[in-house]
Amino acid sequence: MQTITESVYASGKVKSKNQYEAFSPVPGIIRQVHVTEGTMVHKGDPLVSLVNETSQLSREAAGISAQYSTVQANLDKLQEAEANIDLAKTKLQNDSLLLDRQAKLWNSGIGTRNDLEQRQLAVKNSATAYQTARLRYRQLKQQLTLNEKQSRKNLQISSTVAGDYIVRAKQDGTVYSFDKEVGEVVSPQVPIAVIGNSEDFILELQVDEYDIAKIKPGQKVLVSMDSYKGQAFDGIVTKIEPIMNERSRSVTIEAAFTKSPPSLYPNLTAEANILINSRENAITIPRDYLIDDSYVLLKGGEKRKVAVGLKDYQKAEVLQGIGKDDIIQKPEQ
Repeated sequence: MQTITESVYASGKVKSKNQYEAFSPVPGIIRQVHVTEGTMVHKGDPLVSLVNETSQLSREAAGISAQYSTVQANLDKLQEAEANIDLAKTKLQNDSLLLDRQAKLWNSGIGTRNDLEQRQLAVKNSATAYQTARLRYRQLKQQLTLNEKQSRKNLQISSTVAGDYIVRAKQDGTVYSFDKEVGEVVSPQVPIAVIGNSEDFILELQVDEYDIAKIKPGQKVLVSMDSYKGQAFDGIVTKIEPIMNERSRSVTIEAAFTKSPPSLYPNLTAEANILINSRENAITIPRDYLIDDSYVLLKGGEKRKVAVGLKDYQKAEVLQGIGKDDIIQKPEQ
């Protein structure tokens, strides 16, 4: 009677928690390098600065445009429009006085109807000119205000684009990989650096599609690594990716160490056995004594059907068909 444990094999690598690759959002040439491998960075810290003269010139042009498009910078135009309003108002007042005088003369029998009508027409023209001057002032002020807002927005956009030429860290961590130099060309398709948490590591494992249905979060994981030969470390399953890799026909899972090695590095290879089930006091036989996973060969040559339970890489549990006193023999290969 023995204890038997069923497990699923998985292979993978060690990753820093929250490990990610930093990409440049735009193509460019490196003007300045701000980090090296092993540098501790905080979220928002610059990694590299890129050169792009077109972007710089666009930002300068947008700045000049914003400077000269403010309402304050165009006060002379508004003052000129106000002066036109005052002039039109004065003319309207003057033409109204002349019309009033001409009307009084007409009522006294002095002057002609043509003179009166000419004064009336002058007042109408002056009133129209006054209203037009006021309307032009409002339109000019609205246009200047709009131009100021648009220029500020264009400057903001240009500044944002210029900001893309400084590649920054997305989170706190250690720069694990960085091999770029000043003058080197970078593109959005090639990572600039690999950054991750230097204090916390996880396991990224690949499980075959035939076994993935057996995996559940919280299951115990026994981990072995080439870096620590002959040692096993404990972990638990923490995450199962919701999609299978069609090329490898495997599913990625993550596991966290509950007993970790004294020191770890990203991309160390790892092998793991994920414990699915365990049973004590089980009747077990060597797996190579099974025939077609359903029969055993008794001493004397009798082939007997058995019900098999848990299996590991060396043993198989027998539920029915033989007892602990039966003697079996290894079938010929």
